[in-house]
Amino acid sequence: MAAGGDRGGREEACGHDSYRSPLASRYASPEMCFVFSDRYKFRTWRQLWLWLAEAEQTLGLPITDEQIQEMKSNLDNIDFKMAAEEEKRLRHDVMAHVHTFAHCCPKAAGIIHLGATSCYVGDNTDLIILRNAFDLLLPKLARVISRLADFAKERADLPTLGFTHFQPAQLTTVGKRCCLWIQDLCMDLQNLKRVRDDLRFRGVKGTTGTQASFLQLFEGDDQKVEQLDKMVTEKAGFKRAFIITGQTYTRKVDIEVLSVLASLGASVHKICTDIRLLANLKEMEEPFEKQQIGSSAMPYKRNPMRSERCCSLARHLMILVTDPLQTASVQWFERTLDDSANRRICLAEAFLTADTILNTLQNISEGLVVYPKVIERRIRQELPFMATENIIMAMVKAGGNRQDCHEKIRVLSQQAAAVVKQEGGDNDLIERIQADAYFSPIHSQLDHLLDPSTFTGRASQQVQRFLEEEVYPLLKPYESVMKVKAELCL
Repeated sequence: MAAGGDRGGREEACGHDSYRSPLASRYASPEMCFVFSDRYKFRTWRQLWLWLAEAEQTLGLPITDEQIQEMKSNLDNIDFKMAAEEEKRLRHDVMAHVHTFAHCCPKAAGIIHLGATSCYVGDNTDLIILRNAFDLLLPKLARVISRLADFAKERADLPTLGFTHFQPAQLTTVGKRCCLWIQDLCMDLQNLKRVRDDLRFRGVKGTTGTQASFLQLFEGDDQKVEQLDKMVTEKAGFKRAFIITGQTYTRKVDIEVLSVLASLGASVHKICTDIRLLANLKEMEEPFEKQQIGSSAMPYKRNPMRSERCCSLARHLMILVTDPLQTASVQWFERTLDDSANRRICLAEAFLTADTILNTLQNISEGLVVYPKVIERRIRQELPFMATENIIMAMVKAGGNRQDCHEKIRVLSQQAAAVVKQEGGDNDLIERIQADAYFSPIHSQLDHLLDPSTFTGRASQQVQRFLEEEVYPLLKPYESVMKVKAELCL
């Protein structure tokens, strides 16, 4: 993405004889791929040259309406072959495109890029692309949250076995567990929006950020230079521009951008890992299409390939933040060019990867399948042990001795555990309690004492309050795009 003198400008590889990134050819959406395309990038360069010329003309530089119109008429008339040949000759991508634009705008040739440096088009284009890429991600993330919110609301009361350390723990509900996922994604939505809104334009700053070239163009008129910077910033749709820059905008911005995307990757990895584990337990599955094949060797397999893809790509997304961290740390003084090649890769890949995992997670969340009978069976296996404290309390209320009851329960529990672990049988603790005359005062209460809904605490109320107070208000700005369905490229 970055402008500068490192070698580039190769024509896009096509066909089956050259490597293409799977992010573009296999996974990411067409709209995100377009934002990071050469056409979008170089068209934006031309737009920036036009905005600069318009502002310079307005402020009194000798630029004619004819020159402006010629530039407007050729914004999309990009000769990529010529630009590639020019870059091979000049070893400078920006000047290659200055010459290419000038070739189709002969009358405006002399005022294209007037007073600017390469980073005027390079960095400002990057910031426009980052802003627009965020604008693609935000509604996609909102839709994922919305789909999961629907899922959580519908299953707010469905008891399920909780796990800590992936060992059986107290019960929760399917909806409450889903809210753990939603809460992380809501934090991501807020963080992405914050970083998007905090983006500032580099603006019109010159070679080392001092605006010296523009001060010379306007014969020392400081106010006109300020106006020029403000006018171009507004034309680009930004509310603010940096007051201080070197040759580039600070590369700390790239750290901020990729940090929130990496954090999103962590959230998605956790969610999809949970789904994969639940698929193994046969309690929940991602969508599985009618003709989908799970394994080339084992026809019965229903592998969670969508969730596995999300985890795989999320790992890639999480490590990309190390690139801008390294880059920002080695930018000497006003700028070095060792940022350019790295940024061409990591910024685009981060957004294409985030786009892919959000498209995939939306597809998953629109078709999650829950198996209540399997969940109920697992609860029956574990609930008798969890209910022992309630049984002791009921016996004490019926006149029993707490210590005697505890010892009785301990012995029966160990016998039941032996059946489960050593014989592979079902947990028969309740049958043993029913067969023991000592517990006859509470035999009629056992069904109530073992009702799973009495073990989930305030889970369902928490789901309702969380959705109403935190989730739905956060999603309100995205209501107009909620009906869009997710489509997987492959």
